[in-house]
Amino acid sequence: MKETYYFISDLHFGLLSQSEEVERELKFVEFLNSIQDSAKELYILGDLFDYWFEYKKVMQKGYYRTFTALNDLVRSGTKVHYLIGNHDFMHRDFFEKEVGVQLYQKDIEVDIDNKKFYLAHGDGLVKNDYGYLILKKVFRSKLAQNLYSLIHPNLGIKIAQGTSKTSRDYTGNKDYGEEDGLMQFAKEKIDSGFDYVILGHTHKERVENYNSGTYINLGTWLDKTLYGIYENGKFDLREWK
Repeated sequence: MKETYYFISDLHFGLLSQSEEVERELKFVEFLNSIQDSAKELYILGDLFDYWFEYKKVMQKGYYRTFTALNDLVRSGTKVHYLIGNHDFMHRDFFEKEVGVQLYQKDIEVDIDNKKFYLAHGDGLVKNDYGYLILKKVFRSKLAQNLYSLIHPNLGIKIAQGTSKTSRDYTGNKDYGEEDGLMQFAKEKIDSGFDYVILGHTHKERVENYNSGTYINLGTWLDKTLYGIYENGKFDLREWK
């Protein structure tokens, strides 16, 4: 019986060289295949790809193994949820119609075993990040997305790659101070009644107990093959080998 919940974030497929990407993708596919018998639900908390812009009739090539493995997981009876991250520039209906993955444009709240979970990618929650908040409004604007879709896919995807790299470098190199805002956000959510607050975005793995709750940052697959697992009333952050 499937009773286990899995959480991953920030894989950023498309970032490295082709040989490195093939190796990373095969690891991810093996991970997805390995949880088919146990996973009741899988939550992807954003930035599965280093950039994603889905045209109405065209999508970027590659990663068919990932799509197939995700669909196989769905067909096995696992519910797969995908929260949009800051590198997910534009999603239409491919993931939902073709892969069977449910997409979310905003943070979500779920109940698991009578525990309250708050799930989000985490972008826009860090302190002193006003520049990004402005850019986020632009990138999420339907008008801007529709105008961008008029660009030929070859050029549009190339621009998206460059923009994604700039965004990633900005996130990775910015000094947010001792308190990046995510922990403070998590504390506020825990004080309001949540048992677990799970985020990504900063690429910094973290498990922090606070009062009666726990804040988890899932880190990134760029350094380690990290994933969160909740089973038997306990949450762990693990590295898949």
